[in-house]
Amino acid sequence: MLVDSPPEQRAETAPAPPTRRAIRAFGLVLAVAILVLVALASIAIGAKQLSLGQVWHGLFEDSGTYGDVVVSERLSRTVLGLLAGAALGLAGAVLQALTRNPLADPGLLGINAGASAAVVTAITYLGVTSLSGYVWFAFLGAAAVGALVWFLGGSRGATPVRLALAGTALSAALYGYLQAVMIMDDAALGKMRFWTVGSLSSASESTIRQVLPFLLAGLVLALALSRPLNAMAMGDDTAKALGANLNRTRALSMLAATVLCGAATAACGPIVFVGLMVPHVVRSFTGPDLRWILPYAAILSPVLLLGADVIGRMVARPAELQVGIVTAILGGPVFIYLVRRRRTAQL
Repeated sequence: MLVDSPPEQRAETAPAPPTRRAIRAFGLVLAVAILVLVALASIAIGAKQLSLGQVWHGLFEDSGTYGDVVVSERLSRTVLGLLAGAALGLAGAVLQALTRNPLADPGLLGINAGASAAVVTAITYLGVTSLSGYVWFAFLGAAAVGALVWFLGGSRGATPVRLALAGTALSAALYGYLQAVMIMDDAALGKMRFWTVGSLSSASESTIRQVLPFLLAGLVLALALSRPLNAMAMGDDTAKALGANLNRTRALSMLAATVLCGAATAACGPIVFVGLMVPHVVRSFTGPDLRWILPYAAILSPVLLLGADVIGRMVARPAELQVGIVTAILGGPVFIYLVRRRRTAQL
């Protein structure tokens, strides 16, 4: 005859439900696995289709065959996509937390516009023609605009609204300047055509080496800001009560976003919607805690960027559609959906 255990014993022996922290951690591991698969697809898929065996051989047993050369070329493109995607995702997440606007993206503060204006100036008036030259001018332009937005937004008295307004105004002015220069100078228009839409096709080891220190520094700084940004999300008064230094946090957040977005834009051109879509989607299943949003954004943003790059290569074979065009096509409908959902939630 079977005798039921007492309720207390059944409660002790029953398996504990998985905690939300464990679920998030498992999701992070799953996101890394997806990123690895997308990275392999980025190396294998192109005008010349490669098998997984050829990809493996090219990565670890390079013997100079045609397939190995293709893998070597695509590897730089994939690595740059990983770095730029992580940078844009982190920059977007930091800016959304800084401005308390879930629909903010790196272009909101004029960083893309500053980089683009600097590059077109270098081409038209300084005769710069190489990608290695573009990188430094683009980064300096992004940094200069980031500093100017901080100054116009009130410096130590900066608020999310002031920063957003200053960035929007500067973006409009700089894009007007950029269009005027490109219309008046056909040579500048031809040279800027591919850079301004955003592309990974010009990736090289030299470009990666130039932007890597900035990307790593921005990544470490962004991750370190998760706790103070969490405190600021609860309001300035609460953040002060919790010991957060508001001015320092805002300044460092601006610096992190500028370094990350500036370096990514310098290497790839202005790529839109990555920094908007991924942090917003991540927030829907991690909640508002930036200690989880930032790592997820750093992993899933390269998934979106490399996935868009692969799609661009597949739909236009043997040519390719630039990744900035693909992200814009994908991002437009998503942005409309996010705005409509946010508006419905507020009604």
